[in-house]
Amino acid sequence: MAHNEDDRPLSHAQNIRDIVEQGVLADQAGVDFFGIGEHHTGDYPLSAADVVLGAIAARTSRIHLGSAVTVLSSDDPVRVFQRYSTLNAISAGRAEVILGRGSSIDSFPLFGYDLADYDELFEEKTSLFAELVKGSPITWQGKTRASLHNQDVVPHVEFRPFPVWIGVGGSPQSVIRAARHGFSLMLAIIGGSPLRFAPFSQLFQQALERFGRPPLPVGIHAPGHVAATDEEAREEFWPRWQEAVRRMSKIRGFAIPTREGFLHDIGPEGALYVGSPETVAQKIAANLPALGAARFDLKYGMIGLSQQSLMTAIELYGTQVVPRVRELLVEAQGYRSH
Repeated sequence: MAHNEDDRPLSHAQNIRDIVEQGVLADQAGVDFFGIGEHHTGDYPLSAADVVLGAIAARTSRIHLGSAVTVLSSDDPVRVFQRYSTLNAISAGRAEVILGRGSSIDSFPLFGYDLADYDELFEEKTSLFAELVKGSPITWQGKTRASLHNQDVVPHVEFRPFPVWIGVGGSPQSVIRAARHGFSLMLAIIGGSPLRFAPFSQLFQQALERFGRPPLPVGIHAPGHVAATDEEAREEFWPRWQEAVRRMSKIRGFAIPTREGFLHDIGPEGALYVGSPETVAQKIAANLPALGAARFDLKYGMIGLSQQSLMTAIELYGTQVVPRVRELLVEAQGYRSH
């Protein structure tokens, strides 16, 4: 939820309109992917990401668009597939989807799902989604929704099957599930040392081989903020980050961050990517090969940041961070090859 220059929350409608502008700017700045997560709270009024992505698709021509995570456990896989195959048509093949069980549980009571079925819901619905991606007709049977027999599911995907990722926050079982269904792996890293996720990348590639599947990419999804200088980025992000975690701590038991802990987290060994373009680029370029990853998604934005600071962060990320990361990775590869 962005705030205005007087630090007052903008309306939900204005936030949504502003996100469309952010997506358009990301395309112009050279960012490769723009994702919107699924949320159902007043702080994050983004319950229909695919509608917003469709508006962005109509005003862009290059950038890939998708969910930063779709909570498949509390949704219907057929409807999710239909929404993103529709987005794929509007965008001429630029749609993607990241599926997850959901780190927050707001959608479960909202749509009448029992948290006791948390694991079974995701397992069954992921298996159905894997069948849907293969194309119609669909035959599937399970316990969590009505079975399908030789069912045609429309619209058909015109521009190849769109990429599907499984978002993983620390569960080896989810890594194996992604490999079993032939979906790419997105590591959601919001705390601790990023290097602790390296075994997941290794497990994923081993599991793909065991299931007889070709190698698939691994991505990193992590929070951060880019400003002209390290100090500016820290001072803009820190109070907003502290308040966001404080709110989540009431539900999920997180420890409220200290300034000292925050400074560690934005350092080389932490999970936050906060700083100048050079600082953020250096950290991304270091962690991608260390985690066996080929993609980095910056979870930008925090409750209370202004639209102007978000637009500046996007522009700096696309015009300075992204090309610098590519440059650093080429340099590192060249060094290793000699």
